[in-house]
Amino acid sequence: MKQIALDIGLPTGPTLDGFMPGPNQEVWQHLRLWLGKDNAAARSPVPTYIWGDSGSGKSHLLRAIKDALIARGERVGWLDPNADDGVEFSPAWSAVFMDDVHAYSAVQQHMAFNWFVNAASGPDGRPRSVLAAGRWPPADLLIRDDLRSRLGWGHVFHLKVLDESERAQVLRQQAHDRGIHLTSEVVDFLLTRFSRDLSTLSLLLDQLDQYGLQTQRAVTIPLVRAMIESQ
Repeated sequence: MKQIALDIGLPTGPTLDGFMPGPNQEVWQHLRLWLGKDNAAARSPVPTYIWGDSGSGKSHLLRAIKDALIARGERVGWLDPNADDGVEFSPAWSAVFMDDVHAYSAVQQHMAFNWFVNAASGPDGRPRSVLAAGRWPPADLLIRDDLRSRLGWGHVFHLKVLDESERAQVLRQQAHDRGIHLTSEVVDFLLTRFSRDLSTLSLLLDQLDQYGLQTQRAVTIPLVRAMIESQ
């Protein structure tokens, strides 16, 4: 059955608490400890690299931590395949994020390496932390050697995709947190008819919550169909 990938707005950003670790407890705990150090100078300068298949939650984790630092008033650098080329490393950054490194262009690889060098040395003598993510482990990345070696010398974690029961558990928990009751039939419908990416499913729950409040109806399969047809 063909799955539907919704093009819906982002009402809430990703959070670390909103990520269900499942088989990824090790990396989740590592990032919780990393984020818990609210003093940027006390954060470990050893880089962290996360790899895994599409839909495993790599970008969710990086964006969640980035947003948490910004909410604290920190400034950070962010690089992904859609970012502008030629952005110089800023001494004002307390951390550097590199997402989807496997898809970087030659120019972006040069930028990433430059950021790594500056983050390690620190223009003011204080190293900056680096959090990066890609589709494959460092050794399998088809990127320049010096960047590949830097991505692999620190903490490296394999992020595994949640299985069907774990995804269903995430949906039920997120629905419960929103005050939504989801029957098993609705959960199965959402998991089989829509993109199984958890970020997309989370956004879908937000829309269903809003649509249910507007129409004063419970979240059922007919409500889901009606919402999609109304878009």
